[in-house]
Amino acid sequence: MIRLTESPIQYPASRIQYPTNMQSTAFEVTGGRTLSGSIVPKGAKNEALQVICAPLLTSEKVTISNIPDIADVRAQIELMRGLGVKVERLAPDTYTFQADAVDANFYENKDFLQSAKRIRGSVMLLGALLSRFRKALLPQPGGDKIGRRRLDTHFLGLQKLGADFRYDADERIYFIEAPQLRGTYLLMDEISVTGTANVLFAAVMAEGTTTIYNAACEPYVQQLCKMLNRMGAKISGIGSNLLTIEGVKSLGGTEHRCLPDMIEIGSFIGLAAMTQSDITIKDCAVSELGNILPVFERMGVKMNIQGDDIHIPAQEEIEIQSFIDGSIMNIYDSPWPGFTPDLMSIVLVMATQCKGSVLIHQKMFESRLFFVDKLIDMGAQIILCDPHRATVIGLNRRFQLRGIEMTSPDIRAGVALLIAALSAKGKSTINNIHQIDRGYERIDERLNALGAEIKRI
Repeated sequence: MIRLTESPIQYPASRIQYPTNMQSTAFEVTGGRTLSGSIVPKGAKNEALQVICAPLLTSEKVTISNIPDIADVRAQIELMRGLGVKVERLAPDTYTFQADAVDANFYENKDFLQSAKRIRGSVMLLGALLSRFRKALLPQPGGDKIGRRRLDTHFLGLQKLGADFRYDADERIYFIEAPQLRGTYLLMDEISVTGTANVLFAAVMAEGTTTIYNAACEPYVQQLCKMLNRMGAKISGIGSNLLTIEGVKSLGGTEHRCLPDMIEIGSFIGLAAMTQSDITIKDCAVSELGNILPVFERMGVKMNIQGDDIHIPAQEEIEIQSFIDGSIMNIYDSPWPGFTPDLMSIVLVMATQCKGSVLIHQKMFESRLFFVDKLIDMGAQIILCDPHRATVIGLNRRFQLRGIEMTSPDIRAGVALLIAALSAKGKSTINNIHQIDRGYERIDERLNALGAEIKRI
């Protein structure tokens, strides 16, 4: 049972500063330009945040490449340094990690805690620390304000493996320890990517066999499983929602390369369609994209697949398909292999200039649709039915969106607003762009190379 600790946990004062890219606070976007050329997606942010924690499981060196240079990932790397992990940058996207001298008193270090609470990805340190060092302490992490994102799944899973959990409600600190982890049968109470990752970290060196049913099976989790197996773990069922882990006594070093970010790929598809641009997205690992491409096709986007490259030709008109019985198209998110919730805002923005109507049903987070008021101010025709559903009546380019001043509420909505601004008439200002920088590496420079006009101010 999850219970509160009776006394606050003590720790010293903080000195570390959280790494950010805050020199600029806003984008000034001149819209109405047609883009053209090729763009290469960076490494997957959500995968990088997980695999960067894996080196904590071994004292040997681990090399990871295709790591995106974005704020959240830089913060995760700094957390590893704060724990005493030796980190070396071999190339702009390649690092080595060696956790052969981790600070045994990390849980008393307020410097580490202050940095850890800034990003959601810090929660994935829990399972790795618990697995190797038998204890972990973490403040309640931050991240996007997209609705309630509970951590019960993580702690319930770790408790089933034999860990003892405490929570200081006043200081909002989690503490978990386990003198011995033992394999067990786990039915995950929700399909959580990070929850599955944490349980995997703890299970790979637990005594006996662990079975995880209702596990997340996103490409990020599959990549993590493959990496752990190369380190010496014994994980079977990869790609399914039923994982079996035979515990081993120790793990070794390895090399790993992150997949291209499927959220960037989907964002660029939406951008090309919205701005009537001819764009080729290179090196997409198309076989790992699940149903992302079919959903964009149902939205009327034409694409040519050339190996692992995706070519989106300029389209005068994008017509949303209807279901076989003629009913309105409904796009909704769901756990993999369903459509990822991170691309719902991109599809919604794109729909504003399509021909036809669509119901966007954001099931997984209750605050992700609240950015539509900015699109309405730009001239879009959207009915926000409730926190989870919005009906978009496509303008079919009869009326161009108009530039306005707006604020990015989270990573994905921020990029959706950037796409809207690039298609709009006149200039737009997007504030709070550090949210965009958290997930998209040098997005302004890369889009300007295609012909966009985006200035940091």
